[in-house]
Amino acid sequence: MNIASLFSGGKDSCLATYKAQRYHNVVCLISLVPKSIESRIFHFPNVWVTKFQAEAMGLPLIQIETSDDEKGGLADLNRALKLAVKRFRIEGVVAGIIRSMYQASRIQRLCDKMNLWCFNPLWLMDPEELLSEVLREGFKVIISGVFAYPLDESFLGKTMSPSLARELLDLGEKHGFNAAGEGGEIETTVLDGPIFRKRIEVTDYEIQYRGNSGIFMIRGLRLIDK
Repeated sequence: MNIASLFSGGKDSCLATYKAQRYHNVVCLISLVPKSIESRIFHFPNVWVTKFQAEAMGLPLIQIETSDDEKGGLADLNRALKLAVKRFRIEGVVAGIIRSMYQASRIQRLCDKMNLWCFNPLWLMDPEELLSEVLREGFKVIISGVFAYPLDESFLGKTMSPSLARELLDLGEKHGFNAAGEGGEIETTVLDGPIFRKRIEVTDYEIQYRGNSGIFMIRGLRLIDK
């Protein structure tokens, strides 16, 4: 089956794409670029990097700028899906949603209207299982956003490792947040992995942090042959 990946460039959408490729033909990526971090539906930090991730993966990308409000965001996603049907004849969509009924129900509704199959291979995975699989499969993931106490500036830009995953899981259990970031507590950017033909190297960045929230903004990068 030809499917499109709803792709943010973070660990969840990358892992979902990887899982989908085992059984289906992922023919394109779809990336919605919100105007600000206030978007309730789409990932914001470093989403512009999806253009280079798509190149590193050897897949075409449909990238559309979208507004932060739900109505505008869903209308833009609907437009992107129609483009994917027309250009790549997709029959389904894969998404990296884990527990958000808010996201899942709205995307499912759009797919139903277009007679597209909606595939959520990470659905209900617990944080430890998800982080373990990301590391086991060889994804290189950096933390590109933190939005929950006690995650501070020191976490921004860190590369995911078994010790960092353990630290996040312990902090999540103690302070009541999802260590995999399903509630928006953590955002990530993937620089390499089994679905990448080239790896991404960050050459310039800026850290913006204030009041228990911050972003690791990638300002420069390059693709390197593997």
